[in-house]
Amino acid sequence: MSDEIWTRPEVQSPCIKICVVHPEERICVGCYRSIEEIARWSQMSLAERRAVLDDLPSRKPRLAKRRGGRMGRLDR
Repeated sequence: MSDEIWTRPEVQSPCIKICVVHPEERICVGCYRSIEEIARWSQMSLAERRAVLDDLPSRKPRLAKRRGGRMGRLDR
């Protein structure tokens, strides 16, 4: 039996199993998707999934701001 039977041309989820939603940005710190995108992923079309994946790199810098430690307190 060939494995080709089970392959489908789908855009795979970017989930890396670090599922924590940033409280201010409201996106997952692991995959950078919104809660809505995560919930809808299985119903999205290939084009919708590709659009989300294309946008993910632009979201990463939104989470780069340091929130704690001494430098976090000095900004106040």
